[in-house]
Amino acid sequence: MRGDLILKVRLILYNKGKILLLKQTRRNGGNYTLVGGTIEQKEFARETLIRESQEEAGLILKAKDLQLAHVLHKKTKSGQRMTLYFKTSKWEGRLRPGEPNKFKQVAWFPLDNLPKNLTTTVRHVLEEYRNGHLYSEYRT
Repeated sequence: MRGDLILKVRLILYNKGKILLLKQTRRNGGNYTLVGGTIEQKEFARETLIRESQEEAGLILKAKDLQLAHVLHKKTKSGQRMTLYFKTSKWEGRLRPGEPNKFKQVAWFPLDNLPKNLTTTVRHVLEEYRNGHLYSEYRT
């Protein structure tokens, strides 16, 4: 569908030099990814990220603590996506995979030693982010 752009958000959550990743269930690819989701029409980006963080990982976040870290414009066969990546090290809650049909584990990884089975898009974004780039483009 021409002109459709899906807006998404993702979280780069820091704790003691590591970032939080979710491991997908085998049915959903079995790879590691970041917390996040699609922005619903009634929501602002940070509202979506706060909701998704609670649902997917048991995290309680505050909008004032979320800082924009990267913007990704991604083109796929099915359309275009714009994803806003926010970072923070401030959170509360009890970490857990909150959507067992999608995720089976939460884990911390050093940014310079990420798992091999990280989604290609997240790997791209984290490399761009580490290199100080606020914006990148990616095609699958």
